[in-house]
Amino acid sequence: MYTISNKMKDMEGSAIRAVLKMTQAKDLITFAAGVPDPDTLPADFISTEIQKVLKENPKLALQYGVTDGYAPLVDALSEKMKAMGMDFSQNSLMITSGGQQVADLTARCLINEDDVVAVESPTFIGCLNALRSYKANCIGLPLENDGLDVSDLENLCKEKKVKLLYTIPTFHNPMGVTMSLEKRKKVLELAEKYDFMILEDNPYGELRFSGEDVPTMKSMDKNSRVIYAGSLSKVIAPGLRVGWAVAPTPVLEKMIVAKQVVDVHTTMLSQIVAHKFITDPDYPNHIERCRALYGKKCQLMLDCIKEYFPPEVSYTTPNGGIFLWCDMNNGLNSVDVMKKVMEKGAVFIPGYTFMTDTSKPTSTFRLNYSIPSEEEIKTGIKIIGDVLKSLK
Repeated sequence: MYTISNKMKDMEGSAIRAVLKMTQAKDLITFAAGVPDPDTLPADFISTEIQKVLKENPKLALQYGVTDGYAPLVDALSEKMKAMGMDFSQNSLMITSGGQQVADLTARCLINEDDVVAVESPTFIGCLNALRSYKANCIGLPLENDGLDVSDLENLCKEKKVKLLYTIPTFHNPMGVTMSLEKRKKVLELAEKYDFMILEDNPYGELRFSGEDVPTMKSMDKNSRVIYAGSLSKVIAPGLRVGWAVAPTPVLEKMIVAKQVVDVHTTMLSQIVAHKFITDPDYPNHIERCRALYGKKCQLMLDCIKEYFPPEVSYTTPNGGIFLWCDMNNGLNSVDVMKKVMEKGAVFIPGYTFMTDTSKPTSTFRLNYSIPSEEEIKTGIKIIGDVLKSLK
């Protein structure tokens, strides 16, 4: 008779994946996904490059590769990170199978059972589950419109020994907010003062469509406190499964060993195609097209929310990324509201999914604006607004 391990027996699958599975069986306008607009996927470029490399250098594409990554891609991303201010005298870069793997390798290398990990509340369910799978004691800290509540972080550090902070400081998933420069500096100060590491997750950083860039925490990291997770999933294609980590070299060396155990190396074909794309002269124009598209869709969604939602509903106003966050502020459980919205033809992700304690009902929910068309945004937001008004 099988026995599930202690690490996994209490783990549950992503509620987001469950909702997406439901939407496949119904014709729904979905605000639940977290993926790029299909029109931004460079299918022709990828097809051409795959055919070219398989014809010209199949041994390179189809054989094993080194664990730390395809050297030209490592070099190209390293130069990109240096241009953002990251110091490679104490840090190194490795290619991973998506940004999600950076979280898994970080937890695998740094976290022991019951270690305290501070996380934003709400936060990304994928990385939260990665931490949970190593039996971390994840403690949620409130998120404000300018990022993490740093006073709560310091209070937690005074009460408990924090091992790691997981944060999405730029265009947060699910809230869409961005941590201010002042708070980033303060978090780095607290990491040094209370001796904890930081996992900075930045899959949306290139998708700014308004406002001024804020330096990454890793670019300000003078004391080897930050592990940086990057990803090409939102700017090229999630199906390639290409991400990267920049970390203090001794930590990264252990992450490479851990990756050897997990998947040996990231798919060579994907790495080669990714390198070709990010070094292509049109890449900056591709990013600008993505930014313009998401900026337009975000503004449309905000306009529709303002028109159709009851006035008591609060919501964030992102400067980039693909999500915004709503709070009904009426005591209703967003799971119940979602069911009624689905009956009318639309779907969103209830807020409990992103919390450290998923058993508590919440009146919050996440909306995605990258996947629905403009017409679907107009129709779907009106559906949600009508349901919210009917439940007042």
